[in-house]
Amino acid sequence: MRVQSLTLAAAGAALLAPSTLSTAAAEPLAHGERVARHEGDVRAADLLAEVRDCAPVSRGRYRSDHGTPADIPVCGTRDAVFWKADLDIDCDGRPGRHCNARTDPDFSDATAYQQSDGRPLSAEDLPYIVVPAPSRIWNYRDHGVRGGSVAAVLHGDRVQYAVVGDVGPDGIIGEASYATAEALGIRPDPRGGGTPSDVTYIVFKGSRVTPLENHAAAVKLGERLARRFVGGG
Repeated sequence: MRVQSLTLAAAGAALLAPSTLSTAAAEPLAHGERVARHEGDVRAADLLAEVRDCAPVSRGRYRSDHGTPADIPVCGTRDAVFWKADLDIDCDGRPGRHCNARTDPDFSDATAYQQSDGRPLSAEDLPYIVVPAPSRIWNYRDHGVRGGSVAAVLHGDRVQYAVVGDVGPDGIIGEASYATAEALGIRPDPRGGGTPSDVTYIVFKGSRVTPLENHAAAVKLGERLARRFVGGG
């Protein structure tokens, strides 16, 4: 069951020197324009090999949904934080054909982070992930993660690059936008879509895409960081 995301202000400095990709003429994906099945040349298997072992950075563990066991740690490496969870559908942000108050009973027209023009993100068009609100369990801001940080989201043999775009409840983890799910081959319906397991989220510390809605920039930076993460320079 998807839970409604919380709107928080973007804040916090990265612990590592930031990797930033900025482009002044950025354009979000046009409605209906979907990302490719696999973005870039770094394989899911290679990324998964790097996150096989978990060195926890969270003080506790998260639930995948309300009422489920708290058994998901946030793990860390020198260059990234990661977790392995389900994928619930976040449909919040600007209303569209698939994400609106009629299609999603938990719909909110706000996202924690906004586009460069001040409008909320479009869950239908922009691949983004949701991080849990800072709490005693874990504070994403303390680990070089912020709005616009780049993530590699893995499911099966698919790799989808996304940005941190929204913030959710402080005890639950494993949520991404409609567009992220669709690109991964996961049913994106906010009422009954998503997948209960086998999704890996790798967020690269100190990374940031500006403007946040520029998906092409997220792919370019994500691919570069992913190659470095798997030892490819």
